[in-house]
Amino acid sequence: MLLIPAIDLKDGRCVRLRQGDLDDATVFSEDPAAMATQWVDQGARRLHLVDLNGAVAGKPRNRAAIEAIVAATDEDIPIQIGGGIRDLDTVEYYLDHGLSYVIIGTAAVKDPGFLSDACSAFPGHIIVGLDARDGKVATDGWSKLTRHDVLDLARKFEDYGCESIVYTDIGRDGMLSGVNVEATVRLAQHVRVPVIASGGVASLDDIRALCAVQGEGIEGAILGRSLYEGTLDFAAAQALADSLEDADAKSGDEPEGGTGDGTTNGTRQEPAA
Repeated sequence: MLLIPAIDLKDGRCVRLRQGDLDDATVFSEDPAAMATQWVDQGARRLHLVDLNGAVAGKPRNRAAIEAIVAATDEDIPIQIGGGIRDLDTVEYYLDHGLSYVIIGTAAVKDPGFLSDACSAFPGHIIVGLDARDGKVATDGWSKLTRHDVLDLARKFEDYGCESIVYTDIGRDGMLSGVNVEATVRLAQHVRVPVIASGGVASLDDIRALCAVQGEGIEGAILGRSLYEGTLDFAAAQALADSLEDADAKSGDEPEGGTGDGTTNGTRQEPAA
């Protein structure tokens, strides 16, 4: 399983919010590029950036910090970015400046046509960000809760051709209360594209819980406050995830681990009806 350190940007600094509240931000670094280097040195294979100011403003607000992170990071390390992406020019700007994936959240809900156009124009580079509380999607930096069901929107956006879905349980994000495995699995079972879990990952137990259901279509997990407050060591967490995946693969290679048709117990199920 891919574990992805989050670097949330507010006013050019690396911060963490509690439940998406810009007024409840803790500054963890004045140098986001140095923070990115730290995570890569500890073994991160992808980075997750969020322009928090942009998520509220509806357009990029931390370009200098983002470009500094790209410049400081080896080009072999994919970087994904979300927050304030509302038009194709912004998508093109980020991809042209070295980012690998662009996450479209609020705009996907409010303007599905834009998401469809982005998926067509930049195939393989568009990730949908679905933020939800109790199964309902939130927008505008989590400040507005809609009536849209997260499962219905996920299947709709999958048909547009998105690369994957980042699912955030906003009731748990930044609270160190544990990941909502049940809701994440439910979403993964309803789509064919990979799902990346976000929100609430607090300990190695959460990593174990996610790895246990990786076969349902959960590609990775985004880690935030737990890393910055020291409740979770990134290198140890990724090592655990890799060891569990290796153990599962070895188990699947044994005859009794097969299903009789060449697949293994780790084969992903088809989407639920």
